[in-house]
Amino acid sequence: MQKQLLLGDEAIAQAGIDAGMSGIFAYPGTPSTEITEYVRGSKEAKQKGIVASWAANEKTAAEAALGMSYAGKRSITAMKHVGLNVAADVFLNASITGANGGILFVVADDPSMHSSQNEQDSRVYGKFAMIPILEPTNQQEAYDMVHEGFDLSERHKVPVMIRITTRLAHSRAGVVRKESRDQNQFKLPENLRQFVLLPAIARKQYQSLLDNQPLFQKESEESPWNSYRPGEDKSIGIIACGLAHNYLMENYPDRKVPYPVVKVSQYPLPYKNIEKLYNECYRILVLEEGYPVVEEMLKGFMNVGKEINGRLDGTLPRAGELNPNIVGKALGFNQYEIPEVPDLVAKRPPSLCKGCSHIDSFIGLNEAIAEYGKGRVFSDIGCYTLSALPPYESINTCVDMGASITMAKGAADAGMKPAVAVIGDSTFTHSGITGLLDAVNENTNITVIILDNATTGMTGGQPSAAFGRIEDICRGVGVDEAHIRVIKPLRKNHEENTRIMKEELAYEGVSVIIPRRECIQTLNKRMRQKFKDKK
Repeated sequence: MQKQLLLGDEAIAQAGIDAGMSGIFAYPGTPSTEITEYVRGSKEAKQKGIVASWAANEKTAAEAALGMSYAGKRSITAMKHVGLNVAADVFLNASITGANGGILFVVADDPSMHSSQNEQDSRVYGKFAMIPILEPTNQQEAYDMVHEGFDLSERHKVPVMIRITTRLAHSRAGVVRKESRDQNQFKLPENLRQFVLLPAIARKQYQSLLDNQPLFQKESEESPWNSYRPGEDKSIGIIACGLAHNYLMENYPDRKVPYPVVKVSQYPLPYKNIEKLYNECYRILVLEEGYPVVEEMLKGFMNVGKEINGRLDGTLPRAGELNPNIVGKALGFNQYEIPEVPDLVAKRPPSLCKGCSHIDSFIGLNEAIAEYGKGRVFSDIGCYTLSALPPYESINTCVDMGASITMAKGAADAGMKPAVAVIGDSTFTHSGITGLLDAVNENTNITVIILDNATTGMTGGQPSAAFGRIEDICRGVGVDEAHIRVIKPLRKNHEENTRIMKEELAYEGVSVIIPRRECIQTLNKRMRQKFKDKK
């Protein structure tokens, strides 16, 4: 058995390779990106012929994974929590179609919003879909749960969710690997109507999902990932979910918690263990990362008068990550208060890289739009979102992938003139094309600036699905070719670029400006590699 030091993300990726996975499909999004990156960089995965694809968005990735499952092979689709919003259509319907080969939805949540717009809890989606959820406590469990998740998926012919959070995704620990398993052979579903969700078929499939719920419950009750540990002090009973279990144990160096503890790492909730805990303890403390999912459920089916503490009643903060100090405070320990950073320490907010092509684009845009006043630029999710900060302060919105174009359209329909959308090349193919089509169909008066740096820059320089295709896509959806303008954002071109921007801002209709220059980070990497190759 090999032992490796792996990030949580890498443990999941290596487990997929070892567990007979035939393909992984994803769109890069922190904190899930390293899962697919690891497989793409693995010689072992290449030797085994494992497909590792960056898709245009999370929905297309999940659909490709489901197609591989249809063909009888094991697949993973990986995404961050807000990516699951994009894939929600296929995710929820896949619970109805069921699986043929094992399929795992690996979703990385981001409590405290380290690199996200919100801190939603994907367990809510899993409960909504009524499928099993696995939530590892550590890297070894993350590795082992991939193997078990595939088995569980194939045992019950249903997708399985593995939910991790940022702290587990991006921390390292030793992981013992299992023996490698061969990939499944190609095999069509026994019921060739299984994946045809016409109402008459879908009703039968849905009933099968409902009929499976007692089996999922039994799996959870008997799961090695869930446990009940007795304790002599019954004043508190503790329910610790996933990573929160670690924070509990870190408050007890000898690993001896005096209170009864139910560890939860597989859902549906292990009802028997929780009922036992509830009945024997004076009050209950629920420790969970993300939303008060378990706390709310507990108050629903066991609310017979006992005190239940957690995020809802203020015992734990309602927002943000947990940590050992927060948990210790909830247990009544005196905790060292971390002092505020003194004012004399200079703050260093994130900023665009030196030499970034976006800098020249925003300097030009600021000058071109100055005569119209502020508050007219709708933006999107990417490293260019940093232009909201000083010294540029160019953009006014960042809501979700692709929202810049559609929000600009709505504002233009409300009478705003000009209305500008700024979107990156990768985000454009992820979710922007349909918005541009809406604008073309109604000849909405908007100017769309597609910042083309030839990569998915914010997540480490993955290939962009838009590479070499942006003009063709814009022409294909109907943008007038005379108003598809390509510029090179360099300081020496500032006057010409600003003039072009002013012309398109004044144009009545849909116009597209494409500032095109390679990301400075990928350029540096490419040049370093070129230098190494020469040596």
